[in-house]
Amino acid sequence: MPEAGLSPSRSAFLELKEERQLVREGFEFLDEKRVILAQEMLRRLAAWKAARERYDELHEQAAAALARAVGRHGLDGLGIYPAVPLDEAALPLEEIRFLGVNLLDGTFETGDQEEPPPAVNPSPEAERCREAFAALVPLGFELAVMRASLERLVREYIRTERRARALENVVLPEIEHSLRFMDEQLEAMDQEEAIRVRNAGR
Repeated sequence: MPEAGLSPSRSAFLELKEERQLVREGFEFLDEKRVILAQEMLRRLAAWKAARERYDELHEQAAAALARAVGRHGLDGLGIYPAVPLDEAALPLEEIRFLGVNLLDGTFETGDQEEPPPAVNPSPEAERCREAFAALVPLGFELAVMRASLERLVREYIRTERRARALENVVLPEIEHSLRFMDEQLEAMDQEEAIRVRNAGR
């Protein structure tokens, strides 16, 4: 039973074979792209995990320092303790193009950081608490930047995976099926033509 839209001719058969070659090349490109994306994701995920472990370690130290400072000053006293000035801090971001994905890169810059104003009731516990939480800020920013890039890579990987699967499991099988159909039709037409030539010769 002939398929709609298919004209069993030699030119159409050759055009369909060329289309199959282009689709295969497109699939190979997407297949290679998703492998490279996966490698980049794993590399960046390892870096993020290392930075997160460092952040958790510093956060634990900061929490312990906070408990000691609260024990010394109380919540109200610690709440008015001068913080580290961050007026000159900057969060410069740079976009890096990677396989069509804009990845982010950047580090926290404190700038010309001023000394905090003197405390009315200074203590080593409060000073260590302030320093511990100030150390978390740059690393927290870097973690956020790394996560944003990872999420962009994941979205691109999912998009690439869907396109590759569509070519591999839908488009290519349809083309192969159409080529087999046209090949059978052309072979039948050749046989009919050969029979007509023999009959005409008789």
